[in-house]
Order: sequence, then structure tokens, then C-alpha cells
Amino acid sequence: MIRAVILDVGETLVRDDRYWASWADWLDTPRHTVAALVGAVVAQGRDNADALRLIRPDIDIAAEYRAREAAGRGERLNESDLYPDVRPALTALQVQGIRVVVAGNQTVKAAELLRGLDLPADLIATSGEWGVAKPSPKFFARALDTSGTLADETLYVGDHPANDVFPAREAGLRVAHLRRGPWGYLWADDPKVMEAADWRIDNLTQLASIVAS
Repeated sequence: MIRAVILDVGETLVRDDRYWASWADWLDTPRHTVAALVGAVVAQGRDNADALRLIRPDIDIAAEYRAREAAGRGERLNESDLYPDVRPALTALQVQGIRVVVAGNQTVKAAELLRGLDLPADLIATSGEWGVAKPSPKFFARALDTSGTLADETLYVGDHPANDVFPAREAGLRVAHLRRGPWGYLWADDPKVMEAADWRIDNLTQLASIVAS
């Protein structure tokens, strides 16, 4: 029986279009170039931030992040960044009595922006707030503490095999792999991903029937 659902953020709840476009503009690089490089490093199984390192090999991403914020060109999130199934899917889970937790690898500011969207979630937290990031087992232990449920009563939903599917499975959680975004589509038919995931979904609204079964 599933009593809690923990959801990733990037390309699960939120589109990454704005994020990468803003980096392209900041680095004075065509947006399609950045998008293509992100796709290339994803296909190679590398950190997506390597796309920025290919453009500027000596980049200090943390320092550039601070400079963007200081220049008023930092992180932004609004309703248009959410995938259209997010609100109805999360609302349906809460109606079913499921505890809904949002937890992903984002900054402290991203957590504040997400909470500002008033999502139908019981709690929203990010790696920046917790001081530990996926795929660390400590992240999933913290997420479970937050959910207040046992691992086998908890479903983790995400698109990224290395950050979501495999470590959540290793932590003993049930796993739903979402076919969305570069990672979700590219690795959807990978045998290891298929074996590790309890469910493969194309839309978050499918979660309601999963937890009801």
C-alpha cells in the first residue's frame, strides 16, 4: 500500500526550458546550441552542467550563479513552467489521502519559488536546503523522514535513471520512471531502468490509479 508519493522537480514537475535558456543568454550563446549540448552530455551519461563547461571550460558555475542573481538575471519560476498535469495529479493524490512531498536537486531559491506557486503538496524541499543531493543515499533517507512513511509504502517519481530510479530503488522505495524530458525519453527502454522501476508512466495523472491499486 502506497501512503506517500515523493516527486522529483526538474522535468517531472517543472520544464527546464527557462533554466537552460537563461544560461544561454547569460553566456551569450545561442539557445539552440545550449539545448543541443545538454542533449549531447545526457546521451553520454554525463552531468548536464557539463554542457556549460563545454562552452566555457574554466567556468565556476557557483560563482556565475551568484553573479546572475546579483545582476537580477537569476532563477525564475512561474505557473507557465509547470507541466499541465502537475496540479490535477497532485490534487488527486491528496484527495486519496496520500502524503505528497516534492524533493529534488535544486537550490534554496528554487524551493522558495516552488512554495510560492502554492502547489497541492504537503511539503516542498530541495537539496540546497538539506545540504545533500541525489543520488546520495542520505538524500533519500531525508526524503523518507520527511514523508513519515516506510520505504515500501513510499513511491518516488522521477525522470532521471542515475539520480532518481536507481538510488530510490536501492533505498527500498517503490519507483515510477516518468517518460518526460531528455533523460526520461532517452533511457525509457533501457533494460536496467525497466528492471529497476516498478512502473513506467507518461503522465503524472497515472499516479492516482497506481496508489489506488
